[in-house]
Amino acid sequence: MNRPKKNLYIKTYGCQMNVYDSEQIALILGRDYDLTDRPEEADLYLINTCSIRRKSEEKVLSLVGRLKGLKNRRPQMLLGVGGCVAQQEGERLLQRAPHLDLVFGAQGIYRLPHLLHQRLESGKAVVDTSFSADLPYISGQVTPGAPKKLVTIMQGCNNYCTYCVVPYVRGPERSRPAAEVINEVQDFLRQGGQEVTLLGQNVNSYGKGLADGLSFPGLLRRLAKLPGLIRLRFTTSHPRDLSDDLICCFAELPPLCDHIHLPVQAGSNHILARMHRGYTREEYLHKVNRLRQICPGISLTTDLIVGFPGETEADFADTLALMREVAFDAAFYFKYSPRPQTAAAALVDQIPEPVKAERLARLRTLQEELSLASNQRLVGQFKEVLVEGLSKQQNQQLCGRLRSNQVVNFDGPQDLIGRMVWVRIEKANLHSLGGHRCQP
Repeated sequence: MNRPKKNLYIKTYGCQMNVYDSEQIALILGRDYDLTDRPEEADLYLINTCSIRRKSEEKVLSLVGRLKGLKNRRPQMLLGVGGCVAQQEGERLLQRAPHLDLVFGAQGIYRLPHLLHQRLESGKAVVDTSFSADLPYISGQVTPGAPKKLVTIMQGCNNYCTYCVVPYVRGPERSRPAAEVINEVQDFLRQGGQEVTLLGQNVNSYGKGLADGLSFPGLLRRLAKLPGLIRLRFTTSHPRDLSDDLICCFAELPPLCDHIHLPVQAGSNHILARMHRGYTREEYLHKVNRLRQICPGISLTTDLIVGFPGETEADFADTLALMREVAFDAAFYFKYSPRPQTAAAALVDQIPEPVKAERLARLRTLQEELSLASNQRLVGQFKEVLVEGLSKQQNQQLCGRLRSNQVVNFDGPQDLIGRMVWVRIEKANLHSLGGHRCQP
């Protein structure tokens, strides 16, 4: 007789890699646990964390503190923290939150059944922040009817940018064998899937260390030939490793969407060098120009950091000037925050918080102008939209994305979810578009 399954609740913070990792957690524990969206009913409550910025870490620690009350009301509930904050803090998390049962790092998700068994057998909290060079990947479960899927192709990073904690919490680069990636995508397409996003801390480095020597452009070319693949995306791409071969893929491969997320971080050569980014402002702009030559109209998005140690007003002005020259369609932007173990945290010329806040406000104002102008240029155009689900902003509306990644809200029946439709863009908002279904 099968034992009834317990309830698993997962709270996810951070990037698409963390979203994918949470899917992996649910799959790995699926033999004994069913997912619930009601945390108060959880037998196992897991928090998958991000530590790329201090604010993200603070959110996690605040939630852990609040959950002490739920733990007291449900003493049988197991509470665990995983991912980057867990990898970074390890045993220190137990000292700050003794009510935790489990602390597991970025690779600990694959050992969760064993860790849970260890916790139940010993009655003591378990910590696992070890790295393994031969850790397996597990193909993510496909939700029936889901039009798109995240597929991890590599983990870790070897770049050691001076502000970034990723190499310390995710470990060194490790590429997934191409056959595994292709098989996972094929399985998804056989079930009616249409769009795949390839994930990695630096997808451009894919293939290093693999026996077959397949490069990232080579993997894209193989995937683009698979029947049924309508859209192919990837993130994140390091500018230093953006090769001309990869740029040419945007012209050669029909499924490859005309959008690239290319984090610049700063527009000053002085700051880029201090960040250890491995490229200059001029080299970045050259690659942007090359992308636009190969794929006119390509959507460009980026990441930006303000207030990096030693950033002068002139350095910041260089960043604003680069933003205007590139005219990014959208951007994620943040105040610099020192992270444990990183080289930049030890620099003496830290920027005062009020200065960082004032610069961030100016940068936000400029980017909002650029983003709105970018969206306004699409008004009146007919665009193909992959319908992803119901709109979060407008009741009874559908939501989807263009090939260039902009979000579109429009009226339509729910049976359109998972299908491609044509929409006439009629309204431009700061973060989304509005339109009506039509024939092109």
